[in-house]
Amino acid sequence: MEATSLPWDTQARYRLIEILALWEGRVTASQIGAVFGIGRQQSQKIIRQYRELAPSSLIYDESRKGFVPTEDFSPLFTLGRVEEYLHLQGANHQLDSPFTGLSLGAANTEALPMPSREISPLVVREIVKAARQGLRLEVNYASFSNPQGEDRILVPHTLVFAAGRWHVRAFCEKHLQYRDFVLSRFRDVPESCGSMLDNHDGMHDADWHAQVEVRLIPDRRLPEVERSLIARDYGMENGELALTCRGPLVLYALRELGLNPHHTEVNPRAQQIEIANPDALAKWIRWD
Repeated sequence: MEATSLPWDTQARYRLIEILALWEGRVTASQIGAVFGIGRQQSQKIIRQYRELAPSSLIYDESRKGFVPTEDFSPLFTLGRVEEYLHLQGANHQLDSPFTGLSLGAANTEALPMPSREISPLVVREIVKAARQGLRLEVNYASFSNPQGEDRILVPHTLVFAAGRWHVRAFCEKHLQYRDFVLSRFRDVPESCGSMLDNHDGMHDADWHAQVEVRLIPDRRLPEVERSLIARDYGMENGELALTCRGPLVLYALRELGLNPHHTEVNPRAQQIEIANPDALAKWIRWD
């Protein structure tokens, strides 16, 4: 049976099964029931029907009280992209939903194809597990200073999508501070190395909990009529737009708006908007 010949709600449930199995390494009837608001027996039936369609995909693991993916697991109803899993976490509502393509009768649309960074499901599973359970992870991480990778101990707390890539916010025991780590730069599979040390969880990440207001205005070099046009484009009130985001995400937000806080475009039409409160953002827009 072709996947697209199934009712859309059935496809949605099968997609959830695949996403959880691939990226969390386990799926249970209670998870299916919680998402779709159905009973345990119906949820179990859905998993059983999925396994009939893909008999070599899942096996029951008694120790984990759920179904886990086999070595031959290959998704039938999803693309196997990390964005599908992280969308479920509510990390970025701009992503394609895992329920797109269900023939819901939407108007014609088109989107530019963007590269998908290579991210291992095994890496994501360990990071999610550590964040939920407050565990330290021994990882090998590649960076510009160490392109071949170096060992670090991290305490992750939040997955974030920003500036076109996924990263994890984590406490780094090497630098003794919270930093951002790009998911595609993890080498090998992280290994748990015990519970976190005191005061290294997300609640103690003061910068993360700082709410920062970014105020934007039309580029003041533009003629007034063009400034009015830009203000309308961005839904500004009284010629200004105020956005609030977490401190460590300010620079990412500006990048997504096409603003480089350290460079002014020669052509104001190319830049269109500018930061109205750069002094208030100084702490957050420095280059590391």
